[in-house]
Formats: sequence, structure tokens, C-alpha cells
Amino acid sequence: MTTAQAPARPSRAALAVRDSATMLRRNLLHARRYPSLTLNLLLTPVMLLLLFVYIFGNTMSGGAGRDAYIAYIVPGILLMTIGSTTIGTAVSVSNDMAEGIIARFRTMAIHRPSVIVGHVVGSVLQSVVSVLLVGAVGLAIGFRPTHATVLEGLAALGLLVLFSTALTWIAVGMGLVSPNAEAASNNAMPLILLPLLSSAFVPLHSMPGWFQPVAEYQPFTPAIETLRGLLLGTEVGNNGWLAVAWCLGLSVLGHLWSTSTFNRDPK
Repeated sequence: MTTAQAPARPSRAALAVRDSATMLRRNLLHARRYPSLTLNLLLTPVMLLLLFVYIFGNTMSGGAGRDAYIAYIVPGILLMTIGSTTIGTAVSVSNDMAEGIIARFRTMAIHRPSVIVGHVVGSVLQSVVSVLLVGAVGLAIGFRPTHATVLEGLAALGLLVLFSTALTWIAVGMGLVSPNAEAASNNAMPLILLPLLSSAFVPLHSMPGWFQPVAEYQPFTPAIETLRGLLLGTEVGNNGWLAVAWCLGLSVLGHLWSTSTFNRDPK
């Protein structure tokens, strides 16, 4: 007579993946139920794209023409779209904190990091979709990445995902420390204001000399110049490794900040 063996318990890694997938599904369903926040955040980069192309395009291009300015501005707008989308992440995390959902998750027998991992992965997916939508608008008004090979196109997509991951971790930390959704939105505003102080709209050499180092070495400018190089064939130079270094550094900083804040027992 044989005794039935108890079914093997899932490993800790399997439980972590399962709980993270559950939290990801929750956040995606929440985004689908309330699409107005994502759409409102998408309006800013789309309106700026149309405004600068059709109103200021001939002037901002320095005589090169509107078509040349479309090619110049679209990579910057794509990075700006990521910054805009992650503001919604900070607001969503802050809402979870204010409504007590995070406190409830802390008491449940789940993999604790899965709560913020779900937010991060969901936000990165939303950012990629948002970039594709804004990119479609760019293509509709004349943007053509004619110099990009398949490999360079994949590298550009990888850069967008890496940059989105970095900003999302920072946004999650901002949401966790904000007392309400309005404060979270205000705290995350630098993520959409920094592109205005970069090479997104005008070249660095056209800026005042004292301001050029500030614009050159902030996170957005190296990423924008790298994206331009991959899509348009312009010179990348040191911007490639600077962009990757910024992304990795912000990801690590945001991860440590978010996890330490989330694991801190509420007072």
C-alpha cells in the first residue's frame, strides 16, 4: 500500500512571479477602467508637438524648414511622453496609500515587493503604449526615421524601455512619500519639466553659455541625443553611455528609495 505524496509547494521565486503578475493585472485593469488620467497626460506631449511644429516650426528650425524641425523635435517629445506618463504612476501609488490598499497588502501573505513591482511593470507598459501613440502622431505629420536599421530600431526601443523603468521607479518613490494625489502630481512635475530644459526643442549651442552644462548633463539630454542618433543617424558620441548610466543610476536610486519606503512600518 502506497501513501499519497503531498503536492510540492511552489518555490519562493514562483510565488514572487505569481504575486507580481497578480499586481500587474490589477494595475492594468485599473488603468483600463480609468483611462482619463492616461489620456490627459498624453495631451501634453501631443499638444506641444503640434504647437512647436505648426506654430513655431519655421522659426525654431533656423531656416531649415518645418520638415527638418519635425525630425529634430519628435525624439525629444517621445522622451517627454515617458516623463508625462510616469506622473500618473506617482498619482496611482499615492491613491493606493491614501485609500489604505497598501496598508492592507502589507498585512497579507503575499510577496511584499510584488505590490510595487506591479506598479512599475504596469507603468512601463503604459509608457511604451503612450510612446507608440505619440510616435504615430509624429509619423502622421511627417516624421520619418529613414536612417534607422532594424537593429537601431530595437536599440531605440530598448532605450525607451530602460528610460521608462528609471523614471517609473522614481515616480513610485514620489507616490509613496506624498500625502495625497495632488502632492504626488506636484512632486512628479520635474519629470515633465526637465525635457523643457534639455535639447528637446533647441540645440544646446543656442542656449546661454552658463546654462549649457545644466542642459547637457541632465538625464533627458543624453537620452534624447542617443535616440536621435539611432533614429536619424546623427552623431551619438558620449551620449550613449551617459544615457545608460543615468538610466541605471536612477533605477537603482528609485528602487532603493521605493522599497525602503514601502517596507517602513506605518506610524
